[in-house]
Amino acid sequence: MKNSVKALREARQWSQGELAKALGVSRQTVISIEKERYNPSLELAFSIAALFDCPIEAIFRPEAKTKGDDA
Repeated sequence: MKNSVKALREARQWSQGELAKALGVSRQTVISIEKERYNPSLELAFSIAALFDCPIEAIFRPEAKTKGDDA
């Protein structure tokens, strides 16, 4: 899943630690989300969307499927 968490955070000039504290998660969680190594729970995704005051779909989007990705 692709996301724009890092861009949204940087636009507000927040550190990863500040975002983590606002969301009630660890800084490592924020890092993993920003690097797209971790997909947040639905609850956390809603919290992120609420914090940035935008719809989830504006932050998170599925990766485009490539041929042969029928798994």
